[in-house]
Amino acid sequence: MAYLDNIRTFIRVYELGNMSSAARDMRISAAVASARISQLEEHLGVRLFQRTTRMLNPTEQGNIFYPGARKILEAVDEAEDEVNEVTLAPRGVLHVSAPLGLGRRLIAPEVAAFHAEYPLIKIRLRLSDRKIDLATEGLDVAFFQGVPEDSSLRIRKIADCERVLCASPAYIAQRGDPKTIAALRAEHDCLNLRYPGAPEFQWPLQTKDGVKRIEVNGPFECDDGDVLTNWALQGLGIIMKPLFEVADHIKDGRLLAVLPQHPPVPIQMACLYSHRRKQDPKARLFIDFMVTRITKNIGDLRLDPLA
Repeated sequence: MAYLDNIRTFIRVYELGNMSSAARDMRISAAVASARISQLEEHLGVRLFQRTTRMLNPTEQGNIFYPGARKILEAVDEAEDEVNEVTLAPRGVLHVSAPLGLGRRLIAPEVAAFHAEYPLIKIRLRLSDRKIDLATEGLDVAFFQGVPEDSSLRIRKIADCERVLCASPAYIAQRGDPKTIAALRAEHDCLNLRYPGAPEFQWPLQTKDGVKRIEVNGPFECDDGDVLTNWALQGLGIIMKPLFEVADHIKDGRLLAVLPQHPPVPIQMACLYSHRRKQDPKARLFIDFMVTRITKNIGDLRLDPLA
């Protein structure tokens, strides 16, 4: 097991490019991570990384060793998964990511119920609206909204989520209710979700002539979708949001739907998982459980009854 731990540590250091980041990811100290790399290098008789005070780069031998090391761990993980499946007692740690709104409202509230049903599976949930790389960040399952860019991963579609443009009554009282797309663009402050690599910088609105991607402007942007919602509640602008994120605010009148004749195109909600020969039973159980719960929770949401 020590040798496998050393290989796992090497892979995380290689993928993250930093000893401290790898150590935090694996929940070990940087000293332990460094010792494991040194033990592996001693066993192999080569240097796997060039170390300086600021940089850590793989050597030629490290680059050669990495793909083989990944195959070793994948083979071990698949063998363990098969044993777990046969014993009907899946166990271990599952690393899961999700966007903030989706994670906070639909994933996190169901984790306790999942753990009660499968107590031997530990969940490590990471929430972020930034772009996630499944492989380099050591994730097993990544929930997302939109269109995935990595075709090497498997995808499980959950639903097409209705979206809505909305603003606070105070904002509408001060700035008016946009009646046209042209008015939205020219006369209103729109709150945008932006982060490095963000795929959507325009709002796709439905019209009688088809979908139009509208460039909108506003004084505030953020990489946290919940911050945008809070800004909208404060009367700072108009937001485009999946209905499940703002349904309660619309119900209680704190937000009002705007431009309902040109609703945003629904956004795909799905999850990604690695393209292994045999899917990890832990991941399959978690995905099946969450898909059932999420579908139930958003299935009855409609904009018209809330308006």
